[in-house]
Amino acid sequence: FLPIDINTAWNFFSDPRNLEKITPPWLGFKILSNLPDKMFPGMLVAYKVNPLLGLPVTWVTQINVIYEKTFFIDEQKFGPFKLWHHKHTFIERDGGIEVIDEVTYSPGFGFLSGIITRMIVSKKIEEIFSFRKDVLNKLF
Repeated sequence: FLPIDINTAWNFFSDPRNLEKITPPWLGFKILSNLPDKMFPGMLVAYKVNPLLGLPVTWVTQINVIYEKTFFIDEQKFGPFKLWHHKHTFIERDGGIEVIDEVTYSPGFGFLSGIITRMIVSKKIEEIFSFRKDVLNKLF
């Protein structure tokens, strides 16, 4: 929950350059694409991340669906996951905006996927979104 209006929330989250501000430094996140001020359907964004053991990985996501001031979806086109589908939803509540992140993912490690997901990947994703929540609370 952020104590801001929908316009402020949408303007912040629809600017892909702000992703760097809300990503933990340990991830080594760096945007490689030249980005516009505002996302658009079909937009590709390339990043460099160091998700495990400090090894750099290129990650390319595409903004597939945008419903202005309601939600948008990005999906991995190339990167560290077999599947990455991330829906960002914004719901106006009394006194602010509820921001909901729904992530569906599969790391793609074959028969080891379940173990690796439980032991490492899920924890890292939880850390990323916990960091994001803290930063957003400080910003707004």
